[in-house]
Amino acid sequence: MADLPGQRVSWPELRGLVPELAAAGEKLLLRKRLQVGWAFIATLRKDGAPRLHPISVVQAQERLYVIIPRRSPKCADLLRDGRYALQAFPPPDGEPGCELYLAGTAERIQDAGVCQAIEAETGVRVEAGEVLFELLLERVMLTHLIAEGTPEEQPVHLTWPADRRRAQAG
Repeated sequence: MADLPGQRVSWPELRGLVPELAAAGEKLLLRKRLQVGWAFIATLRKDGAPRLHPISVVQAQERLYVIIPRRSPKCADLLRDGRYALQAFPPPDGEPGCELYLAGTAERIQDAGVCQAIEAETGVRVEAGEVLFELLLERVMLTHLIAEGTPEEQPVHLTWPADRRRAQAG
């Protein structure tokens, strides 16, 4: 698959395009080899204003999913306008200076087979009254600090898709 601006990819497709980014992202998002992680997700309210929520992220079948109660404002936001931005919770002590940002579209999944596969793999069940979304990716950025705590401290970003403006300017 080509690395084109505006494309949407699944997590396994990202892993095929930039495996080092996906591996580092999983380490930040899905800590301690669990298949469930925690993050903040930003959605768009009906009036266009941003809304920020804590959320659990589930990895199953190598894909990233969120399961949201139907009555939740974030569910209504994603059903109306699937665009999201997601920031992994700050890393625990011992891993300072690392961040993971994802942005894309949350696609509603209504396939009972996918729900069964998620439960079989992770033990997480999609209950009645909940909506399952797969997080498709349009932008991913992993940031870590180098020379942290010194005057030379600076962020280093690994992004997908690559910043084409910088590549063209160089």
